Amino acid sequence: MLMIRLARFGAKKKPFYRVVVIEKERARDSRNLEVVGQYNPLTTPAQVKLNHERISYWTKNGAQLSDTVGRLLKNNPAPAAV
Repeated sequence: MLMIRLARFGAKKKPFYRVVVIEKERARDSRNLEVVGQYNPLTTPAQVKLNHERISYWTKNGAQLSDTVGRLLKNNPAPAAV
């Protein structure tokens, strides 16, 4: 089963996260299928960049969102199409 979840990067006490598509059984920072966004909680306000098109593609193909990624999507909706 595929999951869309956070993978931690950055230095000690300075976390930086990538939003990745990965097999559920794999370790947090192991090899992923695709990077679909990034999240930096240290900036004010927290910086969130998400590729909504790719996230919707993966969810339509069976990937599930982690609770944290679901919250990030809810708080940062896709921009309206012009």
